[in-house]
Amino acid sequence: MTKEPELSADDQNFDRDTSRALSRGKLVPQASLDLHGMTLAAAERAVAAFLEHATTRDLRVVLIVTGKGLRLEGGRMLGGRIRAEFVGWLNRADNRHRVRAVRAAHPRHGGGGAFYVLLRRRSSASNRSLRATPQR
Repeated sequence: MTKEPELSADDQNFDRDTSRALSRGKLVPQASLDLHGMTLAAAERAVAAFLEHATTRDLRVVLIVTGKGLRLEGGRMLGGRIRAEFVGWLNRADNRHRVRAVRAAHPRHGGGGAFYVLLRRRSSASNRSLRATPQR
C-alpha cells in the first residue's frame, strides 16, 4: 500500500468543479464544525469524531471553522494554535484515509478562519447490500 501524499491547505486535489461551485455559492458544505473556544486536545478529538461521523454519513464537502486566532502578544501578531495544527491533524493516519483534499473557505463561509474538507467517498461495494444484488 502506497503512502498518501501529505495534505496542504492549498491542496490541488480539491476538484475544480466542487471548488468553483463553493466559490459561487451554488454548493454549500453539508455539515460544519466550529472549534472556537476549544483546547488543542479537545479540538483534535472533535475533528477526528466529526470526520468519522461525516464519512459514515457519506458526506462529500464539510466545513471546519478553526478561527483565525490572530492576537497581539508582546508587540507581535500571532496566529491561532488550532489553525496552525489543523492540517497536521488531517494528515494523521486515522484521518488521512477519510480526507481527499483541504482548502481555505470562501469569505462567506469564514475565509481564512475556516477550511473546506473534501471527503473520500466510501467504496460503492460497501454501500450495497448483498440482498440488493441480483442473483443469477
